Amino acid sequence: MATYDLTPRIAPNLDRHLVFPLLEFLQERQLYPDEQILKAKIDLLNKTNMVDYAMDIHKSLYHTEDVPQDMIERRIEVVARLKALEEAAAPLMAFLHNASAVQELRADKQYNLQMLHDRYQIGPEQIEALYQYAKFQFECGNYSGAADYLYQYRALCTNSERSLSALWGKMAAEVLMQNWDVALEELNRLKEIIDSKSFSTPLNQVQSRIWLMHWSLFIFFNNENGRTQIIDLFNQDKYLNAIQTNATPSFALPSSCIHCQQKKKTSVQGLHKDYSARAALIQRSLSQIFWHVSMLIMILMRHKRR
Repeated sequence: MATYDLTPRIAPNLDRHLVFPLLEFLQERQLYPDEQILKAKIDLLNKTNMVDYAMDIHKSLYHTEDVPQDMIERRIEVVARLKALEEAAAPLMAFLHNASAVQELRADKQYNLQMLHDRYQIGPEQIEALYQYAKFQFECGNYSGAADYLYQYRALCTNSERSLSALWGKMAAEVLMQNWDVALEELNRLKEIIDSKSFSTPLNQVQSRIWLMHWSLFIFFNNENGRTQIIDLFNQDKYLNAIQTNATPSFALPSSCIHCQQKKKTSVQGLHKDYSARAALIQRSLSQIFWHVSMLIMILMRHKRR
């Protein structure tokens, strides 16, 4: 069964935190040796701030209470960095925790920035520190705190690129907390920005659409109307072009929805014919596609029950 595992193809287009539920599923299904999965988890964790979790996995993998010195040193670094970021963002965080003070904010970001500077001595440095603190919290696995701070950061941020990055992080945090309705709202915001934003190169825009499609799987497969929504998304010309350009294995994903969809039979038959023809171009039979998708659906449904 591991031969048909779709995880290696999807993982490069996901935040590493979103790969953890997939590895948990693979471990439960025993598709790979336990040792291989645990080593993969440690490889993922090494580039996050979830050092305590990495230590626990190391102990389980090697059946010991001892951990490498580099993990101990890494933990010291993470704790020190967390404290430093918290101190840098403290003035703004104190303001945001003051309900009466927050009521002074308006829809006008320039007004807010001036008001924060004049009345609370809060400037761009503290706002940037809030972003860094939220990002660090996400890397530590505190998704709830990260989502709250990223939301508040976007309300103050005037840098469009930074704001977009914060929105990606906010959506990922909502997915990891399984807040599917909120995650869908963030997904739609991201899609609107990606489709209307001017990118430095067309390839960057294509890559953003590829990421959006892969991340959307968690959301659509946990949404009542997800099968219809994923068909609508994947069948738009811009996203079909992105699939053809840089993500041919993703043909499996809309095809699964077509296979499962019971309504709108006429349009579904047309879509099925279209995707079948496209799949033939990349020498991928429908039987292989549906097998890949069945594995993905099992992963996502198991993730939903958690």
